[in-house]
Amino acid sequence: MSQLNVVILAAGQGKRMRSRLPKVLQPLAGRPLIAHVIATARAMKPARICVVCGHGGDQVPQAVKADDLVLVKQQPQLGTGHALAQALPHLKASGITLVLYGDVPLIGEETLAAMIAGGGDRLTVLTAELDDPTGYGRIMRNRRGSVEAIVEEKDASVAQRNLHEVNTGIIALPTARLEGWLSRLTNRNAQREYYLTDVVALALADRIAVSTVKARANWEVLGVNSKQQLAQLERLYQSQAAARLMDAGVTLADPARLDVRGGLVCGTDVRIDVNCLFEGEVKLADHIEIGANCVLRDVEVGPGTRIEPFTFIDAAKIGANCRVGPYARIRPGTRLAEDVHIGNFVEVKAAEIGARSKANHLSYVGDATVGRDVNIGAGTITCNYDGAAKHRTVIEDDVHIGSDVQLVAPVTVAKGVTIGAGTTIWKDTPPGGLVINAKTQEHRTDWKRPQKK
Repeated sequence: MSQLNVVILAAGQGKRMRSRLPKVLQPLAGRPLIAHVIATARAMKPARICVVCGHGGDQVPQAVKADDLVLVKQQPQLGTGHALAQALPHLKASGITLVLYGDVPLIGEETLAAMIAGGGDRLTVLTAELDDPTGYGRIMRNRRGSVEAIVEEKDASVAQRNLHEVNTGIIALPTARLEGWLSRLTNRNAQREYYLTDVVALALADRIAVSTVKARANWEVLGVNSKQQLAQLERLYQSQAAARLMDAGVTLADPARLDVRGGLVCGTDVRIDVNCLFEGEVKLADHIEIGANCVLRDVEVGPGTRIEPFTFIDAAKIGANCRVGPYARIRPGTRLAEDVHIGNFVEVKAAEIGARSKANHLSYVGDATVGRDVNIGAGTITCNYDGAAKHRTVIEDDVHIGSDVQLVAPVTVAKGVTIGAGTTIWKDTPPGGLVINAKTQEHRTDWKRPQKK
């Protein structure tokens, strides 16, 4: 295969987005639009990826900065041909240059591979047949069906606007020809811009073959110019993600009520209820059930585990055959061993909890190491923060903690201890036995309840 350059045009403002955030940084499935394009470009294994930035100052360069990207600035923005000219000095001199757009995020690797398959001795335009071609340049063909020009909509006649084959803007060109073609572009058009599409006429004049490749699906070439279009692409992206999951054997209660904003890898017999959100990298092993309205971010879940509804798990590892939720919050740094139960309104943060241990309701376990076969009663909290620093609580194996217990860290509860309800532990305990605080209970018969005035 010829040497490949990829240029991503990302200098536009996107006025219709009505946002201070540049258009290419608007989020799709939890990542900026341009991040999807860069990921596809990287999958092509090019010799060089060049991103042309412009509007938004340093926002785009800072957001996409990486060692394998060359970032150049287009200022002022004088059209797509002018944008590509800014990248020209940074491209490898031979082979093919593939031009992509930072606001066309769903373009697929397979479609792009078809564009460059013919080698570097031709110009290839990616086209699509749209029922509504509004806003796109039209493909003009001669009687033999060969491309003879691309006409931008604002420059098109009424007859030309009735054509439905459109230029997507994505184009592959012989790199060796770029400098000559770009230097010959003019801005004699309605927009007073240097159109990259005008190189088609220049290629034909130079007797360079011009071919077309049709997108595998029209949704691949849809761009984003407004928040409405962004929302439409979000649902398209999510429907594709849902289809891939179901093809892999995942059971979705409703494919239309699923959001994947990152990577979701599932084993066999995984069931996901409605309104679940997966962010970052999530791995679900076999025979897992995710209840409705759950959020999982950067999570690994072991086989046989059930996540009950309304549970939020963030940057944690959940072992096999656990039960988590409903209404549980598992915060970063948490590690649950097998058969752990975390119940409703329990919060766990930066804690390691051993096999078969339980905290079934209304507790906070933070900065703690919990052993095996521990039962944590309702209302128990680890008091891990002294106002300046966090401290760790260690609860050894086979400890039973009653309700409404406070464990003031740093503290260790030794193996086999039982802690009575309402006890405050601020000193390390010896193994076994019962730990309680001395308490008295009074009954005052002469006491009067206050009355409202």
